[in-house]
Amino acid sequence: MAFDTRSHSKEQQLTEISNQIASILQEIKFGSIEIIIHENKVVQIERKEKLRFDK
Repeated sequence: MAFDTRSHSKEQQLTEISNQIASILQEIKFGSIEIIIHENKVVQIERKEKLRFDK
């Protein structure tokens, strides 16, 4: 997920990133979220979810 810095202010970008993370947190049951940062900027958010089945 990359954001075009020319069309959004830094505050708008942070709001969008925060909203994405909050949305993932509400949906995920088991797993992890990894936030990739490069040169002080969030460049990628990875969601790893596990599906568990009871026997």
